[in-house]
Amino acid sequence: MNVIVVGAGRMGLPLACAIAESGARVTACDVNPAIVDAINAGTSPYDEPGLDEHIARNHAAGRLVATTDTTGAARDADAIIIIVPAHLTPERDIDYGILCAASEAVGKGIKKGALLSYETTVAVGGTRRVLIPVVERASGLCAGRDFFACFSPERVKARFVFEKLRETPKVVGGCDAASAEAGAAFYARHLGARVINVGTLEAAELVKLSGMIYRDVNIALANELAAYCEAVGEDYWRIAEASNDDDETHLLFPGIGVGGHCTPVYPYFIIRDGARRGVMQHLAASARAINDAQPERNAERLARAWAPLDGKRAHILGLSFRPDVKVDIFSTAYPLGAALRARGAQVTLEDPWYSDEEICAAGFAPACVGRDPLDAVILNTAHSAFRRPDFSQWRTAGIEAVLDGRNCWEREAVEQAGLIYLGVGRGAADSGK
Repeated sequence: MNVIVVGAGRMGLPLACAIAESGARVTACDVNPAIVDAINAGTSPYDEPGLDEHIARNHAAGRLVATTDTTGAARDADAIIIIVPAHLTPERDIDYGILCAASEAVGKGIKKGALLSYETTVAVGGTRRVLIPVVERASGLCAGRDFFACFSPERVKARFVFEKLRETPKVVGGCDAASAEAGAAFYARHLGARVINVGTLEAAELVKLSGMIYRDVNIALANELAAYCEAVGEDYWRIAEASNDDDETHLLFPGIGVGGHCTPVYPYFIIRDGARRGVMQHLAASARAINDAQPERNAERLARAWAPLDGKRAHILGLSFRPDVKVDIFSTAYPLGAALRARGAQVTLEDPWYSDEEICAAGFAPACVGRDPLDAVILNTAHSAFRRPDFSQWRTAGIEAVLDGRNCWEREAVEQAGLIYLGVGRGAADSGK
């Protein structure tokens, strides 16, 4: 089988490799020539565990190549997967621009009998009403009659992509029953994970969006409970652990907000569409507002519990939105930095995954604990490199306060070193034991 994966990004390229592992001949299509050149050289353009080996093995076996010519690749494809980015408009609606461009390129080459699958998360109805018509206009073919069309949401996670592809059930829905069945059969054969056929395109779209909203609402609940625990002098983390032990509760972790390309974005697809339909999504909208407010809340807490921030040197640990991943899209470091600057602080940042030049390009002044004079340190990203600092050295270097935004540090160790400790969800009366 000839398969093309349109969008050789951090999720699309591992998917292409996984399909190639099943014996299919896979072409990864991307508009970035540097990514295409790396794949055709048998090397990985990304840091993802196992990706180097997968690319080298499948490229050497002739099962994996790459091209910038999506239309040309589509002409010979039996199956086409589109997994390119979808962003937000300034009004926080979904921006279909990149998806439509990819769909048009595919439509100019797609052949009769091919399977077309979308994996990019979209608003409910987006595949049927927006994307498939682009392919039909470009091809002169009709979905459901001339080619199969399905939606199967990407449900993987950076640093764990291959594991998730093997173990996470693949949800599939189609423009008709035959398309749904064709998509289910394809994924069952080429990924090996359990497949859940939910019938329609819209059902499959809603599965992904519902999961994102659940996560966002749960984190917002955790953030509100964490703030309450701080006020009454209790420890959210101990309380959540005990609450979750009843097999009915599943409280997630609070923090300095929510970053990444999924959770801060996808809930708006339902929030905006619900408003247009007169079905307001109050809980989802409130969750977005609560989570977006956490950088400001924590900057204010630091100023209130320690000292006014005007003129203080506030140092952020971590630009990435997740530990040990070099991705900073919607990272909470950005609004946290803005909140600190609004209070007059001199803001610096360090991240072992980024060079000083990259940190400058992100709008921060690079600095390093132990090298540069600092007054307070805020843990934004729980990178492995930040988990076991020498707090005594920090105090000797002049640091006065730390804000543990990810529950990584022992309060007792911080305070024994003579530093002021603030932890998300941990009240002043908590013993830290």
